[in-house]
Amino acid sequence: MTPVSRTEDFIATDEPVDGLQRLVARFGGHAYDPHRHETYAVGHTLSGAQAFRYRGSDRISVQDECMVIHPDEVHDGHAGAPEGFSYLMLYIEPWLVCRALGRDSLLPFVPGVVERDAGLAALIDEAFADFPNPMEPLQADAFISDVAAHLARRSDDARPQRAAALPVEKIAAARSFLAEEFDRQVTSGDLERITGLDRFELSRAFRRLLGTSPHRYLVGRRLAHARSRMAAGEGLAEVAASSGFADQSHMTRHFRARFGITPGRFAALAGAGSS
Repeated sequence: MTPVSRTEDFIATDEPVDGLQRLVARFGGHAYDPHRHETYAVGHTLSGAQAFRYRGSDRISVQDECMVIHPDEVHDGHAGAPEGFSYLMLYIEPWLVCRALGRDSLLPFVPGVVERDAGLAALIDEAFADFPNPMEPLQADAFISDVAAHLARRSDDARPQRAAALPVEKIAAARSFLAEEFDRQVTSGDLERITGLDRFELSRAFRRLLGTSPHRYLVGRRLAHARSRMAAGEGLAEVAASSGFADQSHMTRHFRARFGITPGRFAALAGAGSS
């Protein structure tokens, strides 16, 4: 994908497919309030400088540098240069990384959040070659496998890389249930019946394998659906109702915490991205 040459702020995303979603955006100043998401965020800065605060430190990614943000880590975003910044970002669900590395693997943590990494940049650029057309399934599988291996190589995690004692299949069942039932209220009792695990044991294992809590994962599925409908031009109240939120204000609170912008601003930026 060639560098973004537009001067106005915009966001463009594709439909999430099997735990993978692509985003291209440009901002001239403030971009995102502090937020966190339940996915890995793996990005390539195309132009300018993208500044953000992450794990207690100020970071900056300039043209041709890559970012790897771990799931559930708070960060924000703004321009670090007068010309603003443009970037590509892939959001990858942690369970895909675990599966690509081996079903008993723990999530790799990459301490170098910003690095000049030509190999990773090439992988990201290739993933956007046909954007916004959908990725072919085999292409997505190959990309996830390559990125997972890349994250594992760059990880300095001293923990054992195997977690055979964890109830992998039971957590997979819980994840699938949450992904399917995002538009209704789900209780701990529901997950206990599905997995046979005590709710606290379930919560600990879920976080170790997927990097977040069952509730945050459920909210993430609701927000993924909501963002897709907003990008399609659906009204915010209708989106909130169809996505499992109590009302529009409930959705707005979670949306801002997850993406760092309000639903209204996202809808406007997505409209600019499609123009």
